[in-house]
Amino acid sequence: MSVKIGFDNDKYLKMQSEHIRQRIAQFGDKLYLEFGGKLFDDYHASRVLPGFKPDSKLQMLLQLKDEAEIVIVINSDDIEKNKVRGDLGITYDVDVIRLFNVFTKIGLYVSSVVLTRYDNQPTADAFQERLESLGIRVYHHYSIKGYPSNLQHIISDAGYGKNDYIKTSRRLVVITAPGPGSGKMATCLSQLYHEHKRGINAGYAKFETFPIWNLALRHPVNIAYEAATADLNDVNMIDPFHLEAYGKTTVNYNRDVEIFPVLNAMFEKILGESPYKSPTDMGVNMAGNCIIDDEAVCEAARAEVVRRYYTALCDRRKGLISEDEVLKLELLMKQANVTTEDRKVVAAALKREEETGAPAAAMELPDGTILTGRTSDLLGAVSALLLNALKHFAGIDDKVLLMSPHVIEPIMNLKVQHLGNNNPRIHTDETLLALSICANTDENAKKAMDQISSLRGCEVHSTVILSSVDERIFKRLGINLTCEPKYSN
Repeated sequence: MSVKIGFDNDKYLKMQSEHIRQRIAQFGDKLYLEFGGKLFDDYHASRVLPGFKPDSKLQMLLQLKDEAEIVIVINSDDIEKNKVRGDLGITYDVDVIRLFNVFTKIGLYVSSVVLTRYDNQPTADAFQERLESLGIRVYHHYSIKGYPSNLQHIISDAGYGKNDYIKTSRRLVVITAPGPGSGKMATCLSQLYHEHKRGINAGYAKFETFPIWNLALRHPVNIAYEAATADLNDVNMIDPFHLEAYGKTTVNYNRDVEIFPVLNAMFEKILGESPYKSPTDMGVNMAGNCIIDDEAVCEAARAEVVRRYYTALCDRRKGLISEDEVLKLELLMKQANVTTEDRKVVAAALKREEETGAPAAAMELPDGTILTGRTSDLLGAVSALLLNALKHFAGIDDKVLLMSPHVIEPIMNLKVQHLGNNNPRIHTDETLLALSICANTDENAKKAMDQISSLRGCEVHSTVILSSVDERIFKRLGINLTCEPKYSN
């Protein structure tokens, strides 16, 4: 599985920042830019567009940092429900503070936080106090009756006019959020209304990496986006407004196509005329122009669809999703022309499990080498697999023990005798800690530790669902993990 670069990241940074500057100039005084997806840590994009760096959008913004300010939006109901980001395992309110700290640390100006759908929720009020204690300005936006269809009411002093006017000072205002459903678009439109009342020429644009508008509807990269958003029921579709206006076929997704007539009417009512003829017109994404090897991105995207399928199977086993979501992913796999057999580590892991009669795991390295790990008295299969991989990268003979049982056994005793664990075998985090201790006195252990960064981008399959601890460690190591939808006995 030698990973071929298919995306020119440097070209993307240059082209994207230039295109956003052009869009700012189109409107004159100010541009509200809705940022969809992840501003950084965009690992989905880096997996399906090999060469795309996870922080590319952030680096692009840094090229505009003197012109840009950031407003972070969070839905007050999400605070009340303690909504959690699935990829990071933290609540949306905690993520707002994390985002604020990350942006500020690298020199981006965060001017405020907006609590949308605010209705005096006690948890939202407590969160506001916390933000204000950190010196962060907070604004309230409210639910609007009849939104989004009752335009007469929405675009009035009783609708958008009721929302707080967000004070901004720069030409480019980036509206971002911890996750979908936070109210980014409504915040942008509310600001257009308020700016227009103040005689300020402000515009709106949308920056969403996927679907990529100038790739084919059933291109694997766009199919992979549908697989990633199966829980949102997003469906890629031909933009009918763009086709009618320009006679050109472009790709958008159902929510933007469905809301466009309403948006268009809002633009006309607020600005006098709409600057856009289609949802595609609203976007500023240049990613499709920076693909340099279509075959490489197709291969990467197909692999992502299979990974998403396995994730769905495990989520169904855990009772987190419905059968419909799994069926949707099965359909997407057919459209992408892939099967589970295309993921080589699956067969290797299942074969190892059959040979040993216990849970097993397999890893595919960037050069195509397949390694396996088996369950032993001391180590779980994935812990053994990690050690095998580190030995391989360090050129250490497979028979060499990296960790003495004298180091592992005290950890096992602590887990069982004092912490009440039933499973004495050590997890991946405990394995890496033990290895780091051994590295102080053992040259081979040190060589293995030095190879940890080589694990990034490797593919792993486990024959059982792993613990949340192991899953987190694989995520942090940058390993692409899938599991069979069954638990270890």
